[in-house]
Amino acid sequence: MIFPPECKVVGHAFQKPVGDKVYFLSEYLVRRVPDGFELLRVIPDPNGTGMMRDILYEEVLATAEETVMYSERVNQHDRAGMVRRALQTGKRCTIFGAMDEHMNFVLDPDLSEFQIVHVYDIRPPRANLSVTIEVLEEQGLLGELNCVFEHHVRDISLIDADVYPCRAGGFAKTLDMDRMEGGERVAGCLTGRQLYQECYGKAFTPIEICPVSSVTQEPFIARCCRKERGGIGVYNGFFGAVVHWGATPKTVLDAMYDLIAAWRVRNGQDSDRSR
Repeated sequence: MIFPPECKVVGHAFQKPVGDKVYFLSEYLVRRVPDGFELLRVIPDPNGTGMMRDILYEEVLATAEETVMYSERVNQHDRAGMVRRALQTGKRCTIFGAMDEHMNFVLDPDLSEFQIVHVYDIRPPRANLSVTIEVLEEQGLLGELNCVFEHHVRDISLIDADVYPCRAGGFAKTLDMDRMEGGERVAGCLTGRQLYQECYGKAFTPIEICPVSSVTQEPFIARCCRKERGGIGVYNGFFGAVVHWGATPKTVLDAMYDLIAAWRVRNGQDSDRSR
């Protein structure tokens, strides 16, 4: 797959106001031809002077038959989203226009080149971490990481329990609003177990729901209500990041960048790719 990290290396060769010259930063050209567009790789003369340079080498990477101009403007910082769209076109090369009229392209799209990050969360109520990552990804704030996300969101309403954590999830009987009588099957985490034991004793059956306890793949990011569990590290034998239950989008964003940097160092990769 060829997917330039920055649009500044992609030029538009729609006309030739200064002849057969290209902008000195250009590495690729989107060139208009009678039957559409084609993609070229170019090498401007490194010994030339000025903004526009003679072309020392050019190569057609994708013909007009293999190329499509995407019909809508996209957020070019959502890199995984662009690859997904490119895969849907059925063409080797998909050219994208941005809201600010810049252009970029994806040639031979392949999501397997992106790092998979596993997201662990629960609902109801709102799966805050999972939703936040989807929003950050759509806005392009995670694009530089070259990641895709697999969301593992457990619906705790499907658990056969007598008691659930809180009324915010819409449950009829909850630890935060009802008095326990003993013997209940309680869907909760370490915090819920501690609360029950302190107030009512040990006569209950706990059902674990903490997202961290569900982790089975790495790298991962999960949320947890225990502040002391936050950070980057190994949990249940898997490497990942844990953020607090009510983590802000900025906290989640920082955790993702720290996670990917640490994961790539751990695996002998270039950590600069995540910055």
